[in-house]
Amino acid sequence: MTGTTLQKNKVLCLGRTYCDIIFTGLHDMPTLGRERFAKDVTIVAGGGAYITAAHLAYLGRAAALLTRLGTDPLSQALNPELEASGIDLGLVEHSHDAGPQPTVALVKDGERAFISRRAGTSRPATLEKALSTPGIVHLHIAEFATLKENPDVVAIAKDRGLTVSLDPSWDDQLIRRDSGFFETCSGVDLFLPNVEEGKALTGETSEEAILRHLQAHFPLVVLKRGEHGAMASHASTFISAEALPVDVIDTTGAGDAFNAGFLHSWLTTPDLERSLVAGIEAGARSVQSAGGAPTRLL
Repeated sequence: MTGTTLQKNKVLCLGRTYCDIIFTGLHDMPTLGRERFAKDVTIVAGGGAYITAAHLAYLGRAAALLTRLGTDPLSQALNPELEASGIDLGLVEHSHDAGPQPTVALVKDGERAFISRRAGTSRPATLEKALSTPGIVHLHIAEFATLKENPDVVAIAKDRGLTVSLDPSWDDQLIRRDSGFFETCSGVDLFLPNVEEGKALTGETSEEAILRHLQAHFPLVVLKRGEHGAMASHASTFISAEALPVDVIDTTGAGDAFNAGFLHSWLTTPDLERSLVAGIEAGARSVQSAGGAPTRLL
């Protein structure tokens, strides 16, 4: 490898950053008119872009966060964690209209429900500068909602010679077959949905059928299957890998952690099975503590 190739290895993670308030140890989910009590609560930084970048940094991959943060107290409370993450924060835009962006996560028996609030636009003023930053090799878009608001970002990234990945991230309004989803995603190299997102987008029920359907739109599709592992399809190749047996505390951010493990490997080797295993290992590490970022395991 040349020196230039060695230096061009940083991943840029684009998406909103949330303040995750995570309740664990629930016996029952809340119902209208009734109060429930959780065993524990954790308040941490969240959002797919941050969690993926944090796991990339943990794995030793240079990662930059491209996001907007508010100037309100809730947003500012995330600063110590962000600064300790090892992520390049030089492209973060701070603006009064970007927060607060809270997410309340309710976790029961390893499954979870979320309520979130989005604030302001998702397009950082630093976007064009970020995509032209020396050393960037890949753009990871952490949610389709961000791509929907910034439909030009894939074309700009490709024009800069970057590869692009997308995690759709569930959205009741946007993850539908009639939303123009696939047209907006044109140019994405790597698509990283989970099974429920794949079903909503394709109308298919079997995982193999989901992969075949999605492969018509993306060169490489990786389907995250939770406790059943993951599958990938590329050209005529279909491979799978099983999940690891671990004690699950909280699955919040596990898919984003998987993305980081897979990307870190995929950007280095063409071995898809190896990259699937790397993604599964990162996801397994994430579910063993509350919140998605790996610092809470240290």
